[in-house]
Amino acid sequence: MFDARGAVVSFVPKFDNGPHSRAQIGFLAVANADLVERDMFMMRPEGVGVHFSRVPMGTTCSVENLASMEGELHAALATLMPAREDTHVITFNCTSASFVIGDTKIRDIIQTARPRVKATTMVTSVVSALLALDARRVAMGTAYTDDINRMEQDFLQDHGFDCVSAEGLGLLTDAEMNRVTPESLLDFAAYVDRPDAEAVFLSCGALRSVEILEAAEARLGKPVICSNQASMWECLRLAGVDDRIPGFGCLLTSV
Repeated sequence: MFDARGAVVSFVPKFDNGPHSRAQIGFLAVANADLVERDMFMMRPEGVGVHFSRVPMGTTCSVENLASMEGELHAALATLMPAREDTHVITFNCTSASFVIGDTKIRDIIQTARPRVKATTMVTSVVSALLALDARRVAMGTAYTDDINRMEQDFLQDHGFDCVSAEGLGLLTDAEMNRVTPESLLDFAAYVDRPDAEAVFLSCGALRSVEILEAAEARLGKPVICSNQASMWECLRLAGVDDRIPGFGCLLTSV
């Protein structure tokens, strides 16, 4: 640009608060996971940034492989928007590894590495969601094998919940979990439900459960939550975003 005398004038840009001025959320996702970005972008309100780093894990969903992710968390954190000071929340986005490793231990690792953020895990979000819905008697359906199911049932019972049913699909890989049809998951929710259950919980971020939450609640007449939905809900609330987001069950529209 030139002024009236023909001298060069440097261009001065204008600034605003950026495209994600409401909140920045970081997800530590399993390296094998295929749904987390899709699901979080589906539920994300305008003005909220969602960012992802990957945690390596062996091919099969076993207790040993889930536990091994503890040693990979620091490296994954180091690549998750490391130079940004405006990140509000970081979550470890794996339900089963959260209780296998220990949700408190994982939150401490995140908080130590990134002391300015609020730290959570996927299973912590599930607990918070069930408490917010005042649901203590829970019917649980998972993607997992029986040994992992028992650990999750024990975790929930240790946090004051009564698992009135606990059924697993016995799947070993994320690829298998990703291929379970939404229609089948809707039937699975009905299969695990019990008359005395106050909510149904579909556990595992690798299942396409967010797609059937509305239909499941209409069919069963009670709240239905799933891992990715609970994760987004709690991250938003921790970041101070209280938008009601339709299409993904009563958790995201009522609390």
